[in-house]
Amino acid sequence: MSEPTFTGILLYDGDCPFCSAASTAMRQLESVGVVPWDDPTAQAFLEAQFDDTPFALFFVDGNTEVVWAGRAAAGELCDRAGMPVLVQDIVDENYERFADAIRTVSGLDRDVDPYHGEYQLSEGATASFDELAANGNRTHIPGG
Repeated sequence: MSEPTFTGILLYDGDCPFCSAASTAMRQLESVGVVPWDDPTAQAFLEAQFDDTPFALFFVDGNTEVVWAGRAAAGELCDRAGMPVLVQDIVDENYERFADAIRTVSGLDRDVDPYHGEYQLSEGATASFDELAANGNRTHIPGG
């Protein structure tokens, strides 16, 4: 059996329950993998894209060469997971409140950086996408 080829990658905080739940929501999408934010390939990708390593939720689509960040990433994940528009709207409108509440409950000591929106992949990030995707873990459960 060959290794999966991911066209989409979710960069998330593996210590954050909300982010882990977001990765779980992607289980029906065979082409989406997940990479923890602190993985070296994720750090290199973020540095190539933003000249920094912002701490936020990111979803990268290698086919469209777009990165969604923060509330835009959460909304895109909801959309791709087939969640109702009402859920998407609630997540979008309350993203910061969710992030703050989860950070407090989880005892996380790092604030989420204010990166939101849709960004075209930079040349450097495009060049590092294949390595990032190669380090992705499966979210899809075959037959699930």
